[in-house]
Amino acid sequence: MGPDFDAVLFDAGGVLVLPDPLVIAPVLAGFGADVRVPTLVRAHYAAMATQDRGDVHDDWFVYGQGYVAAAGVAPEQARGAAASLFSVWSAFLWRHPVAASLRALLDLHRAGVAMGVVSNAVGQIEACLRYQGVCQVGPGSGVPVAVVIDSEVVGVQKPDPAIFAGALAVLGVEPSRCLYVGDSIRNDVVGARAAGLEPVLLDPYDDRVDADCRRARDLTDVVTLLT
Repeated sequence: MGPDFDAVLFDAGGVLVLPDPLVIAPVLAGFGADVRVPTLVRAHYAAMATQDRGDVHDDWFVYGQGYVAAAGVAPEQARGAAASLFSVWSAFLWRHPVAASLRALLDLHRAGVAMGVVSNAVGQIEACLRYQGVCQVGPGSGVPVAVVIDSEVVGVQKPDPAIFAGALAVLGVEPSRCLYVGDSIRNDVVGARAAGLEPVLLDPYDDRVDADCRRARDLTDVVTLLT
């Protein structure tokens, strides 16, 4: 029996790269946060879960409050810490590679699996992934992928299912035979499902045990579905 799926598309933020802990640490240290890298990596996923549960779609201040809480900031200092976090926040902060994802990308490439990236971004994500040695279209220091879709470039963003059309065309696969891996239920799971793809929620710390979709602790779980 062959693999369950023929191809995979990845979100970038939270799946391939994370907000850079080395930039964030000095900002939150003054609020009593635990600024060790593993803690700040974990904080991202806690923050995404908090954002998904919020009343407003893509409320990044809610994300920020979830992030600082997970980093150990006391509740009475959360608003100030979140405001300080966003004083250094930018699209270019998403540059800390996820080590397990890099290994899985290489395994998938060696197995000949068709891959691409579909991300809500501001026009920077393809260059960021290339510069960090994560992946790129064509030759480079990272793993080659077939396509990188940036919402700013194509003019549509998740959860609109139309954002997946160009990537599927490049991969040459039917939506039902393609996985989409992301860390947001509202953007990634909802958008992929609406486009006919099979969503996989990256949930390294079991924050979303009630999610009505496949979950993966890291991309190693995804490799088993494709090889």
